[in-house]
Amino acid sequence: MPPAGQFQRLTLCADGSAPAPTRMSESVPSPPSSITLKDLMILTKFRLSVLVIISTFVGFLIGSKGPLNFTLLLHTIIGSTLAAFGAGVFNQLMEIEPDSRMTRTADRPLPAGRISPSAAFAIGWLLSTMALIHLAHMVNMEAAAITALTLAVYLFIYTPLKQQSDTNTLVGAVSGALPPLIGWAGAAGPAIGDAPYFRWRLLVEPGAIYLFALLFLWQLPHFLAINWMYRDEYRRGGFVMLANDDEGGGKTSFHALLYALATMLLMFYPVWAGVANLWFVAPALLISGWLCWLAWQFRLHRERAHARKLFFCTLMYLPAIFIVTVLAWKK
Repeated sequence: MPPAGQFQRLTLCADGSAPAPTRMSESVPSPPSSITLKDLMILTKFRLSVLVIISTFVGFLIGSKGPLNFTLLLHTIIGSTLAAFGAGVFNQLMEIEPDSRMTRTADRPLPAGRISPSAAFAIGWLLSTMALIHLAHMVNMEAAAITALTLAVYLFIYTPLKQQSDTNTLVGAVSGALPPLIGWAGAAGPAIGDAPYFRWRLLVEPGAIYLFALLFLWQLPHFLAINWMYRDEYRRGGFVMLANDDEGGGKTSFHALLYALATMLLMFYPVWAGVANLWFVAPALLISGWLCWLAWQFRLHRERAHARKLFFCTLMYLPAIFIVTVLAWKK
């Protein structure tokens, strides 16, 4: 085979013979092969989308009044899942160049050339449009509007900001905190009777405030740990992160501890607001205390091993606190 970046072009002579091959100075990309299921899962950020599905489900579960409406739940999950997939596609479409420079993302289907940008755009557009239409028609306008806001913040503010300012982590946490509100609003069902066309009150109820704050605060130690562990990769990709110039880990670990402590303080809110039983506080503080302890260890030692422990703790923290929340929630 010719060296990378060079290809051979063959033309036939009049007698049907093939002349000596000539080198081309410019690379000619080969057409992408058929799209595989694995590439589609990577393109739609399937594993990250699972978190969106779970948080939407929990939001719907604790937002339901009376018996669970399984049909409404199914339509809410379908809509949020399609939106999560669409957001993942557009995010990677906007970051082909940075992804190609980072080892951990260079083999994604877009920078690797296995899926064309035009195909990815069509997939992302179809998924996102179907999500909004499905939620608006099958659930309610509130769920559709929150989904549209999530897509807008994630794609038009957070993604471009990643290459401009380290405040992108806070903005990204906002978009990541909205999916449980899709479930919360979806549980209210369509507006009926004299209810207003858009019920703003759904977004300021104690349950909605708690869910948004929980997801917002939880994400920050989670992503700060990732940012610090892979700061060289982020710098190579051109992303501006808090941890980029924090070789000693002092600034990153301080922020991670601060947000972990804020997450622990949040555990008092559901009981104070009267939406969770008193016993919620004990297990919630125990689980959050574990998060704070590992954030404190990261603060003390500032080593990759401790950042990694904090990261894995955040992965286990969210499902654990979700389970306690669902069990303790007042109906």
